[in-house]
Amino acid sequence: MYETTDHLLDGPPPGASEGELVDWISRLEAVKCTAEAVQAQAAVRLEEAVRARQSAAGVPARKLGEGVASQVALARRVSPEKGAKLLGLAKILITEMPHTFALMKAGLFSQWQATILARETACLSVEDRRVIDYELCATGPDGEPARAVSMGLRQLENAAKKLAITLDQASVVARAANAKQDRRVSLRPAPDTMTWLGALLPVKDGVAVFAALDQAAKAAHAAGDERTRGQVMADTLLDRVTGRAEGAKPRIEVKIVMTADSLTNDADQPAMVEGYGPVPAAWAREALTDAEVFVRRLFTDPAGQLVAMESRSRKAPDGLGEFVTTRDGGICRTNGCDAPIRNIDHVERHADGGETRAENLQGLCERCNQAKEALGWQARPGSDGSIITTTPTGHTYVSPPPDTWSPDPPSLSPAELRLRDVLLTHTLAA
Repeated sequence: MYETTDHLLDGPPPGASEGELVDWISRLEAVKCTAEAVQAQAAVRLEEAVRARQSAAGVPARKLGEGVASQVALARRVSPEKGAKLLGLAKILITEMPHTFALMKAGLFSQWQATILARETACLSVEDRRVIDYELCATGPDGEPARAVSMGLRQLENAAKKLAITLDQASVVARAANAKQDRRVSLRPAPDTMTWLGALLPVKDGVAVFAALDQAAKAAHAAGDERTRGQVMADTLLDRVTGRAEGAKPRIEVKIVMTADSLTNDADQPAMVEGYGPVPAAWAREALTDAEVFVRRLFTDPAGQLVAMESRSRKAPDGLGEFVTTRDGGICRTNGCDAPIRNIDHVERHADGGETRAENLQGLCERCNQAKEALGWQARPGSDGSIITTTPTGHTYVSPPPDTWSPDPPSLSPAELRLRDVLLTHTLAA
């Protein structure tokens, strides 16, 4: 039934029994685990080959290996940040955690399970990490399955933490102390014009914030408030952070891309809100009346095409940089990368004759901007607004044009010109 992987990937035959279908699912899971192990092995060998080539070309030692993580990311269709993590995990598995790698190669351990072990042992010495690798992932002397194979994810995490504390409590404590420096707040889109607001805090602070919101919800419920507990907690958080409870409206800046008709005449073309994405025009109009808003708008025609801009300078001026950032939706143009734009970069290098105009500019995150400067990387703009990137291995990746791209957009309509004058006046007054 499972003679070859190709046969397995053909899918179960019609009429397969329930038991056969379960077997098929199990075998496919094993194939996934094995494939992830082989991918890790290939990634390590790729870095070794790239470092050797770059060294022979005279690249400084501190830059050896530059661009490898981005190649891994493109090949695996993930973000460059994820690609860097996968490459780092691969090196750890191959050089420091042989038993974990062996379990993956045998189809018994997933990449995520291996990530948990690598994460929980990151603060330990190589010797202590290998002890945990052996304790949890080595096969028993009489062929007994490794302990980790039968553990759930939380069990695996707790087992690794206990062993790490036993082996080197001081390092674990020091790591916890240093982790406070990573505290931050994040925002990511959620469906239906909602967002997820998150905060990474020391445990005592996080628990204190949640307890305070929970207490507010209980008090509201006792007073007969009909809102749910979650709604009260969310509203209380917003009130206390923004000062809305004291009657003050937050003064915010919104960069919104929409047609003049969508803003003033109840047209239904979707709007784009930077940092979120597409929203219904009706929602945008309502949202803009809910606060003291400074509107910064780049005009479009009814088809949603932005007006092109250009410059003779090497560095994109602020206006052109803002135009490119908005055109690219605020997200790095590299395939698979969801990071926010941090740099406005020439597609065809300025040193190679690339012009500082919208068609030859792209928004990139910091990592992708650095990766494309590595030896052997090339990029060029396509006539349709796409960007064609070629890696040192000759593989080509095409970033499609943004929805708002246009090679030759029409002039602003009289209505848009009038609206622009109104907004410019509002901007100067602000």
